[in-house]
Amino acid sequence: MAARILDGRRVADQILAEVAAGARRLESEHGVRPGIAVILVGDDPASQVYVANKERTATALGFLSRKLVLPASTTQEALLSLLGELNRERAIHGILVQSPLPRHIDERAVVLAIDPAKDVDGFHPLNVGKLLIGERDGFLPCTPWGVVELLARSGFDPAGRHAVIVGRSNIVGKPLAALLMQKAPGADATVTVCHSRTHDLAAHTQRADLLIAALGRPRAITAEMVKPGAVVVDVGINRVPDPAAKGGQRLVGDVDFAAVAEVASAITPVPGGVGPMTIAMLMRNTLRAARRAAGLPADEAP
Repeated sequence: MAARILDGRRVADQILAEVAAGARRLESEHGVRPGIAVILVGDDPASQVYVANKERTATALGFLSRKLVLPASTTQEALLSLLGELNRERAIHGILVQSPLPRHIDERAVVLAIDPAKDVDGFHPLNVGKLLIGERDGFLPCTPWGVVELLARSGFDPAGRHAVIVGRSNIVGKPLAALLMQKAPGADATVTVCHSRTHDLAAHTQRADLLIAALGRPRAITAEMVKPGAVVVDVGINRVPDPAAKGGQRLVGDVDFAAVAEVASAITPVPGGVGPMTIAMLMRNTLRAARRAAGLPADEAP
């Protein structure tokens, strides 16, 4: 069996085209231009790449895009003060602070300092709580939402299926489980969440109709762990040594892609799978925030 490739770049481009059109309508009809501020503290190389991608995408969509790069020595008090200013700035509708932060900064305090109405990452407890109880007027976290949207636009309906998520992080595993178990279109799955303390992990993954790997270990999911015909979504992004690659490293996922692709019915690649979806959903959240600021429903009527 040769698995169908779930092309996250193609689906993300569709979503970004929709966001761009929505942003043009919002500005022409209501005079509101979506604005996003992305803050980077320190000089982590991977974070610099992620922030640059977000800034470039926002600018291409016609958003007001503001990148704020702060030294690693920035105090927590200074960062919280900056967030307070951005919370009050009317031209900024979305605020994102790139992780990881320097060790002396409390990430929880930073998340709590962002106005929930501008929390386009979907990490504030108010938005997380709304997700858990099934209210859609908050902001959904971008990577889990991107997974659900990628599946929906690729024709996979999780309803009644057994979804197994490997990983229980607050960023991916937990919110994705909440999304997939909702009584809603694109959900209604039976969800099992596995993690580092799960006994006999393969016994769980082998029963999955939908297997989602988000554990942060390169190629940890092997072909023997996958049910024939399963849909496999790889959220992992790992850098591994490769002398033949530029810079001596290349990106791989949490799934042994080549081997699993011979067993699964569909699979996401790394790169080019979930990653582009995350940025697309961030931009969609920013447009939703701008519409709300204009006194409009977050989403346009179909």
